Amino acid sequence: MRNQVAYCVHGPYALFTDPLSKAGGEKLSYQIPSYQALIGITESIYWKPTITYVIDEVRVMKPIQMESKGIRPMDYNNSAKADLASYTYLKDVCYQVKVHFIFNENRPDLKADRNENKHYQILKRSIKAGGRRDIFLGTRECQAYVEPCEFGSGTGYYDDYVGEYHFGTMVHGLNYPDETGKNELAVRLWQPIMQKGIIKFLTPEDCPVVHRLKSMDPKRFTMADIESVDVLYQELEAGEGK
Repeated sequence: MRNQVAYCVHGPYALFTDPLSKAGGEKLSYQIPSYQALIGITESIYWKPTITYVIDEVRVMKPIQMESKGIRPMDYNNSAKADLASYTYLKDVCYQVKVHFIFNENRPDLKADRNENKHYQILKRSIKAGGRRDIFLGTRECQAYVEPCEFGSGTGYYDDYVGEYHFGTMVHGLNYPDETGKNELAVRLWQPIMQKGIIKFLTPEDCPVVHRLKSMDPKRFTMADIESVDVLYQELEAGEGK
């Protein structure tokens, strides 16, 4: 597939929070990363409003295991006060991710930034460099690391798992107005299935359940607000030549 790349992301902990667990101040991680979490990781590697990422597949490389920790989250309205909470993290995680990008057709004002090859080359270099911004797995305290990989390479824990592994209904991702053209924020739900460690994602358009959350206006960008792909590509070329 055009514009498709693969990378490996790994870290000691991850917290892909199940929103149902937030009601009492606790946090419980999903067993696998959501589509939206992988979008966030990829955008931390390289982001431009000109392009939209589509997560194709994720491969779970290590056994799914969890660890609970006692946390004292701060009350930002009263710095002297701290509550007690229990957060349940995924432990020792590693994923191979296959992703491609398309141009954001809801950004006609950024047509001048649509250089497919340069975006692709910058994305590959950014993966090789470990990302252009900090990488984390679901939440800021779960620092992670990214490196290039060939999707399907190496030995995964679930390679020989017989049958299907069902995870029930979970959040797929969010529909933002600058990606859908609608002035609203909506949440998508789906039921992922893992086979031999691999989860193939539905596209956002194919998700069976979508719930509107609230009205929201898209963020406004112009070419004056961003560094063009041509300038960034030249800077990277010059930096590699030193």
